[in-house]
Amino acid sequence: MSDYSSDSESRENESISNPDVVTKYKAAAKIVNDTLAAVIDAAKPGAKIVDLCTLGDKLITEAAAKEFKGKDIEKGIAVPTCVSVNNCIGHFSPPADNTATLKEGDVVKIDLGAHIDGFIAQAAHSLVAVDGPAKGRAADVVAAAHAAYEAASRLVRAGRRAKEVGPVLSKIAEAYGCTLVEGVLSHEMKRFIIDASKAADDFEIEEGEVYAIDIVMSTGEGKSKVVDEKETTVFKRALDVQYQLKIKASREVLSEINKKFPTMMYGLLECINHNLLQPFPVLYEKPDALVAHFKGTVLLVPSGVDRITNSTLQALESDKSIEDAEVKALLATSLKTKKKKKSKGEAPKAVEA
Repeated sequence: MSDYSSDSESRENESISNPDVVTKYKAAAKIVNDTLAAVIDAAKPGAKIVDLCTLGDKLITEAAAKEFKGKDIEKGIAVPTCVSVNNCIGHFSPPADNTATLKEGDVVKIDLGAHIDGFIAQAAHSLVAVDGPAKGRAADVVAAAHAAYEAASRLVRAGRRAKEVGPVLSKIAEAYGCTLVEGVLSHEMKRFIIDASKAADDFEIEEGEVYAIDIVMSTGEGKSKVVDEKETTVFKRALDVQYQLKIKASREVLSEINKKFPTMMYGLLECINHNLLQPFPVLYEKPDALVAHFKGTVLLVPSGVDRITNSTLQALESDKSIEDAEVKALLATSLKTKKKKKSKGEAPKAVEA
C-alpha cells in the first residue's frame, strides 16, 4: 500500500465520519460532563481549591477506566482539573500543600478534559460562589462570557471564516461592559492533540473538524500576565524537541508522558530544563478584575454543530443585556440545522451557513 493510501486510511479512521470515533468522543464528553457537574456542586465557599482539582482528576481517571474495558487503548485525563478564581485567568492547579479556599462571592472557573483513545473532550465553566442569583459585575462577566460562548458555538460552522466570529464576540463584550481576554483562541483538535494547527486569526472552517470553543471574558483590560512562574504545574509535551535526559528518574517520567500523554496537557514539575515540556503558566488579569471562562467541544457534522459537552448556568441578575438585533437573532437559533424534506425529483441542495 502506498504512503498516500496509508495516510488517507489513517485520516479516515480518525475522522468523525467514522461512527466509532464519534462514540469515543461522546464517551469522553460524558466523563467531562459528569465530572464538571460534580466539581461545580463541590465549589462552595470554604472548599479548598486543591481538593476540587483532586476531585476532578480522580473522577476522570475512575470513569475513563470503566470505558472500553478489555480494549488496549489509552484513556484518562487530557486536561488536568484547574480551578482559577477572580482575576486568575486560568491554569491554576495547585500542589497538595496549597491551603487556598473559595470565598463567598468568588468568580470560580473550572477547566478540565478527558480522552478515550486520544479523542478529546474538554470544557470550562464559570460560577459565582453564592447562594441564590449572582449579581453585580460578577454576574455581568459570567453572562458576557456565556453569551459569547453560545454565539461562537453557532458561528463555528463549515464554510465560514474564523474572522467572522470576533466582531460578534466584541459586540457581546461591549454590551456587558467587559473585554475579551487577549490570546485566547478557539482551536481545532485532533487525535491526541489539544491544539491542532487551526488556531490562527483566520482560516476556513470545514465539515468533519472538531473544535474547542474557548471564551475568556474580563471586567478589566483583557490583558494577561504571569505573576509567579513557580505556580506553573500544567505542561504539554513538546514533540519537536529531542534531548537525552541524564537522570534516570527524569527519563522514566518522560517515558511515561510519551507513552500516555504525548500531546496533551499534563500536571508535572519535571523535564522542563531542556524544553521537553511546554509550560502553561498561571495567568492573571489586574488585581481588581473579574474573569469568566466557558469552553466546550463541538463536532462539525453535516447537520451543523454537535456540541458534546455541556453544563448548567446558574441564575444571574445583571442590569446589562444584549440589544444588537443580529446578535440576539443568532443566539435564538439552534446549533443544528434542520434538514428540509426534499420533494420527489428535487436535487439535493447545500445548506447555506
